[in-house]
Amino acid sequence: MKKFDIYVDSGANIPDELCERYDINVVPFMCNIDGVETPCYEKGRPSREMALKFYAAMREGCQTSTSLINAERFFEAIKPSLDDGRDVLITTLSSGISGTYKQACEAAQTAMERYPDLKVHVFDAYNASMGEGLFAVYAARMREEGKTFEETRDFVEANRLNMHSVFTVSDLKYLKKGGRISATKAIAGTLLNIKPILIAGPVGTIEMLETVRGRKKALTRLAELFDEEVVNASAQTISICHADCEEDANFLADLLRQKGANDIVIEVYDICTGSHVGPGTVALFFMGDDRSKARAEKSSVLKNIANIAAKFKKNN
Repeated sequence: MKKFDIYVDSGANIPDELCERYDINVVPFMCNIDGVETPCYEKGRPSREMALKFYAAMREGCQTSTSLINAERFFEAIKPSLDDGRDVLITTLSSGISGTYKQACEAAQTAMERYPDLKVHVFDAYNASMGEGLFAVYAARMREEGKTFEETRDFVEANRLNMHSVFTVSDLKYLKKGGRISATKAIAGTLLNIKPILIAGPVGTIEMLETVRGRKKALTRLAELFDEEVVNASAQTISICHADCEEDANFLADLLRQKGANDIVIEVYDICTGSHVGPGTVALFFMGDDRSKARAEKSSVLKNIANIAAKFKKNN
């Protein structure tokens, strides 16, 4: 059976030890920090240490921007695998928030034209951070079990919308900067201590689910959503990523353990996607039912309740 190789962009946020354990290859984004181009990942350089320094600099007001990985860099990254005669599975950051998926597809097309006997598949995770990274970990485990390239490819594609991500941020200004919310909402939210609960939507865009008042309530709400939506909590790997707020991540992890979670990976948020949400972000990733259907059903139920309540109020 021909072995295949697994590649991710650095936005997958996979801990260094898991990349090494499962032989997952990382193609780094580039981050501009006060005018200096910095790779978001370097093999052999501790990612956590780099990320913590980055968030400290963000709190001090450093200017940051990121750029996607172009097709040429993707092709050059996977070329060694192709030269060795191995198929390639590439997992990317959601096309709903980045053009990286499109660039990876262009690289895959070039690869298959030059290596017609090999297969290269690009998987759009419709997610970010470990919402992308967990798919690569699952793929690597399937490879260890002897599953074929096709079986692994089909698994990730079939389960794209089963990966849930819910998160909250500490400061709304980073979402404002990225155009996710208006300046008025950011200012009002900050003054009122409003904390948004955000999710990965059905096409991989970031959507605001609801708001709560206060940090602890926001973290508790993430755990409640986990309890409502997770499937087989004790039998899966769950991830919490935080942007330099480890105490909050541990608080959330304790809540999840009370709800049946056993295997929890806690990691510092990667600096590429982390630069868009800012220090203090806490994100939770887990498998559940198809999130597009679950959200639609929940929205329908809430709408019906609201209509009943409105009619009751009108009649009484």
